[in-house]
Amino acid sequence: MIEADFQLGRPLDGARIVVAMSGGVDSSVVAALAARSGAEVIGVTLQLYDHGEAAGRSRTCCAGRDIYDARAVADRLGIAHYVFDYESRFRESVIDRFADEYARGRTPIPCVSCNQSVKFTDLFGLARDLGADCLATGHYVRRAAGPAGSELHRAADPARDQSYFLFATTRQQLDFLRFPLGDLPKPAVRALARELALTVADKPDSQDICFVPGGDYAAVVEKVRPEAAQPGEIVDRAGRVLGEHRGLIHFTVGQRRGLELGGQPEPLYVLRLEPERRQVVVGPRSALAVRAATLSGVNWLGEGQREDLSVKVRSLARPAPARFEPVGEAGTVTFEAPEYGVAPGQAAVIYQGDRVLGGGWIESTMAAELEAA
Repeated sequence: MIEADFQLGRPLDGARIVVAMSGGVDSSVVAALAARSGAEVIGVTLQLYDHGEAAGRSRTCCAGRDIYDARAVADRLGIAHYVFDYESRFRESVIDRFADEYARGRTPIPCVSCNQSVKFTDLFGLARDLGADCLATGHYVRRAAGPAGSELHRAADPARDQSYFLFATTRQQLDFLRFPLGDLPKPAVRALARELALTVADKPDSQDICFVPGGDYAAVVEKVRPEAAQPGEIVDRAGRVLGEHRGLIHFTVGQRRGLELGGQPEPLYVLRLEPERRQVVVGPRSALAVRAATLSGVNWLGEGQREDLSVKVRSLARPAPARFEPVGEAGTVTFEAPEYGVAPGQAAVIYQGDRVLGGGWIESTMAAELEAA
């Protein structure tokens, strides 16, 4: 049986652990490990959707069925469980921001916004109000004690690592957070759930963005911001009109499919979106090469490191060797080799080995100006 170390620096007997329970297998196993530790455990679920509307959804988190599953697991473990209605807060801080970013021609990452606001700010307040000694979650990431304080590291299982989405976690938040699954592969977590007879042991993982059923981002944005679905022109870098599109919300930087431009001498990709003109600017793949990117909203967890850095600009991208020059809460990332598919609105997360040093939001990019192959 796996034992989790919740690292409170004192015996867990008499401690209180609040567990964020989404209704999935990961957070359910965290609750089970916490319950086995000897501490008092309280499960907390945030309701982020209308219960009636969400009840029919599947493969999401924080919806109707998930709340039922979280409560069933809590009952099985014999721990307290509370549900808090955060639908309005979630809509304002995550869904509206997601739609606004798409309408501006940017590529948002709502999971980071959710962690920044609802999960690692509001949930923190709830946990502290409940007298918790720590807040435990099912994220696949590791927290370590370093010489300058708490550090954030990649998960041991690279296929499950979620550190990219947690770059905005502050040092103060890290001091209060615990990630018991950071050293475990997913099969071991499911095996543990079966061993503990948890009803969610074989529940499928969440897919895509939780509030986007079927992955249809454009439909969600159009519902929230109808003006973002207005048609416009597809133009090349010289401004020549090549075709028409049915709304900027259907495109992101680096996209090739869906342009429907026949008769071109070479494949064309989305280079940038210009919402003021409602134009999609396209060009060859070589024009997507980026040498540097400027960042805003930088959160720094390091101690001034400047050597052996790497940067991820998408959650599934490999970290690329790069330099980082901070300027207050902003900064510039310069890649050693041209990087492709770098889009404003995405996050650039900075690593040194397995450690997350911080990151920020991509505001603009500098083209590498490579010659077309």
